[in-house]
Amino acid sequence: MKAFKPANKIQDLQYFGEFGGVNPSISDSSTYTFLSAKTMFDTFEGNADGCYLYSRHSSPSNLYLGEALAAMEGTETANVTASGMGAITAVLLQLCKAGDHVVSSRTIYGGTYAFLKNFAPRLDIKTSFVDITDLKKVEKAITKKTKVLYCESVSNPLLEVADIKALAKLAKKHDLHLVVDNTFSPLSISPAKLGADVVIHSLTKFINGSSDTVGGVVCGTQEFINTLRNVNDGACMLFGSTMDSLRAASILKNMRTLHIRMKQHSHNAMFLAEKFEKDGLRTVYPGLRSHPSHMVFKKMMNKEYGYGGMLTIDVGSLEKANDLMEHMQHANLGYLAVSLGFYKTLFSAPGTSTSSEIPEKEQEAMGLSDGLIRFSIGLDNDIERTYRMMKKCMIQLGILKDKA
Repeated sequence: MKAFKPANKIQDLQYFGEFGGVNPSISDSSTYTFLSAKTMFDTFEGNADGCYLYSRHSSPSNLYLGEALAAMEGTETANVTASGMGAITAVLLQLCKAGDHVVSSRTIYGGTYAFLKNFAPRLDIKTSFVDITDLKKVEKAITKKTKVLYCESVSNPLLEVADIKALAKLAKKHDLHLVVDNTFSPLSISPAKLGADVVIHSLTKFINGSSDTVGGVVCGTQEFINTLRNVNDGACMLFGSTMDSLRAASILKNMRTLHIRMKQHSHNAMFLAEKFEKDGLRTVYPGLRSHPSHMVFKKMMNKEYGYGGMLTIDVGSLEKANDLMEHMQHANLGYLAVSLGFYKTLFSAPGTSTSSEIPEKEQEAMGLSDGLIRFSIGLDNDIERTYRMMKKCMIQLGILKDKA
């Protein structure tokens, strides 16, 4: 794969505000006026470039953000949505109709799992959940009715790594759409450059980075994004999952520091993962050589951004996990909270939170244990100090022994 510099692509975009400002003006309108009735008609028909009709369809602020996200992922264009789930559900329902079939990774965000497992069957869309790291099992699950191969670059919460290049070849072989949720690894992995047809993000997480906004995006070809926006049968247009212009402008500003933040998230996560593993904790992080898919990630990654800010440890039981998280929050080491990508470390027990939609038996089958803690590592400047304080909490609770 030719070297791809996603941060450069963002940096090369240059917008001028309405009055010459270095930030583009925010479009604070829900509807737009026309100088002629014919132009309004042409805009409805999609034949008037540069004209805006109604903000549920598009707005200047949303298009600015979409352009930046498309540049980051290396796709022709992108469409922003009000949430990550707004992006995921729109894509799946645009690509599938009644009677169709999806092959999905078994370890995905709980909301996505719930949609595919519980809601999509109401529309006669069925899903087979498989170990996405086993290509033979993936191919075996494909049927004549399969339309979509769905995965996360790095899975939530078990941090399994999808071999996107190999999955893209498989999708092409069977004439499927490969849809990749890249929320856990922005900049680190570029799925479209590896062959993915559609790339999705929850902008709520690392890309925005402030835990103050909910948003999503679909990155893909101009043709596919046009279908999503179509006034007659476009899922994004008709479901109405529209991002507010003020939020779009806010996320666009935060994207300018994404490359700096991701490097620090990755640096800190790598430091802690190595320390935790050395201490004898069951630690999962793609940057560790012990990770089953370490080499897969290494071959795919844009090296300067590292292996991402997510890691997990298993402390043996839900009681110990809860006690440790409460102790760490009391010690000002972060927040006991769901989500990720914040400047402070966030930690949660996914089996009872972000993956609670997955039945217990299926959690056990995929290796999601009660004692698992998911960490979104923050931007701490002194990560050695953070480690010492975390270790102290673990020693106090008997999770680690004091070897001093």
